[in-house]
Amino acid sequence: MSKTSGTAADDVAAHYYDSSDADQFYELVWGGEDIHIGLYETPLQEIAIASERTVQALLALATDLPSGGCVVDLGSGYGGASRRLARWSERPVHAINISTVENDRHRRLNVEAGLAKQITVHDASFEQVPAADASADLVWSQDAILHAGDRARVLAEVSRLLKPGGCFVFTDPMAADGVEMGLLQPILDRIHLPDLASPARYKTWGEAVGLTLEVWDERTEMLVRHYDRVRQDTRSRRAELEAKISAGYLDRMDVGLGHWVDGGQQGRLSWGLMRFRKAG
Repeated sequence: MSKTSGTAADDVAAHYYDSSDADQFYELVWGGEDIHIGLYETPLQEIAIASERTVQALLALATDLPSGGCVVDLGSGYGGASRRLARWSERPVHAINISTVENDRHRRLNVEAGLAKQITVHDASFEQVPAADASADLVWSQDAILHAGDRARVLAEVSRLLKPGGCFVFTDPMAADGVEMGLLQPILDRIHLPDLASPARYKTWGEAVGLTLEVWDERTEMLVRHYDRVRQDTRSRRAELEAKISAGYLDRMDVGLGHWVDGGQQGRLSWGLMRFRKAG
């Protein structure tokens, strides 16, 4: 385990995810071990099942990997994907996450799963990953990089970490290409950041550090469905949730989820699965 100092954006994210309200909400509503956007077969599919389908879809993109290295999970949360990656890849996994609360639970769950020796959980920023150059066969991230203050730097870190021929698979809520950031102000205010990335910006940042975009599977309709699904579940379980989560947090979450749904429906947001490859 290691700890690195974070940026102002890291501090904002850590403060939010370390709160008791957020911890309870993501455990009870968002999917428990997996707190990312799901791939839904039906509008009312369980959030946890849809989240598992996203993990499986990203695993299917993680092909033709080098051997002998590790896996790095950027923004690992409670470690649901890290544990799947450990079993699937049979490689050491370095889980990078800024939230102490999430990391503590992640480590407990690793012990329960018998994976504590295979997964190292780092209290660290994914702008400063405590792992060696060219040590990773695969870098993985789900809906986390939006919280970074310098996303181009994150792509540079990914390139530094990857072996030649290694790949980076990830999802991230983004602005649609060409959208003015002012149109996303309610969302930006919610996450306390000045902007979002876009598919074209990720492509440009990747190319600048030797990463080639091989797959862009645009699935923005799933972003809309996921945030709407979480909002519906929160509303229907409101009385139960208020026993563990403050009413103010639930009110703010309802408004925030609505902004994401509106932005997606208006064509101002983008989400999907990406794969980059490090030049061999």
